Amino acid sequence: MAEHGFLVIGNAAAGGVDETARATVLEELSGDVVTFDVERPGDMERALADHPARVPVVLGGDGTVHAVVAALLARGELAERPIGLVPLGTGNDLARALGIPLDPREAARALAGGRERTLDLLVDDEGGIVVNAVHVGVGAHASEHAVVLKPLLRRAAYAVGALVAGVRSKGWRLRVKVDGEPVTDGRRRVLMVGIGNGVSIGGGTPLAPHARPDDGLADVVISYAVSPLARLSFGVLLRRGRHPERADVVTVRGRGVTVEGEPVPANADGELFPPATHRAWTVRRAAWRVIVPQDA
Repeated sequence: MAEHGFLVIGNAAAGGVDETARATVLEELSGDVVTFDVERPGDMERALADHPARVPVVLGGDGTVHAVVAALLARGELAERPIGLVPLGTGNDLARALGIPLDPREAARALAGGRERTLDLLVDDEGGIVVNAVHVGVGAHASEHAVVLKPLLRRAAYAVGALVAGVRSKGWRLRVKVDGEPVTDGRRRVLMVGIGNGVSIGGGTPLAPHARPDDGLADVVISYAVSPLARLSFGVLLRRGRHPERADVVTVRGRGVTVEGEPVPANADGELFPPATHRAWTVRRAAWRVIVPQDA
């Protein structure tokens, strides 16, 4: 158990926490535990300030982890306070990348006897962060459709959203630079730019199959598959993690990524951002820590 106990955080804004799952987690942790549900702006910061010696434990998905990491970064505590995770979100892609069990009881048990793993963080040019992955273009459109469908379809909402977005999207003219070197020149339409710190998005779709969240590099995946047939084929291979095999897909790795050109939407850890003409991200190596199972 954590030396000074756990601060177990749920997020009502993200749909709340299943009470059976919460009871299971608290039973496994069975010690000095404080619970807190975030309901309104400022609650996260207040919880962390009121319990400065406790290890924050997220009951939720990547979006709630994102919120906790952002709050700790703003407080200047990110390097000092490790984070625990019991993955109760829809996609749970960060947990998948780190080998954290998706079953609440097993995740809580692993947390109580786990070890700390140091991870990288993507930071954008406006101070925003990405813990798992950001996708620009059709992936953000897919997430927009999935948001409406999640209450009904849960994880399957991502696949349906991707299908709808894939049919409608015609791509964007974008210029992409990685570590200052041009990868695309903006003349050819781009379907998607994916930047992976973790491997997957949307509940297990391997956007960046070879990414590692602690190697100091972001994996960048650029797809030019904008024709109807190409979009369909790309989508099928993306679900299998074989999209890098395509001739119209470019993969590159680096510490800094810039995307600019036509206004294009983005999705960072499930948080949607409106179309913009310029975005940039930099890898901050070994920026934070997560408690993972001993054998992960």
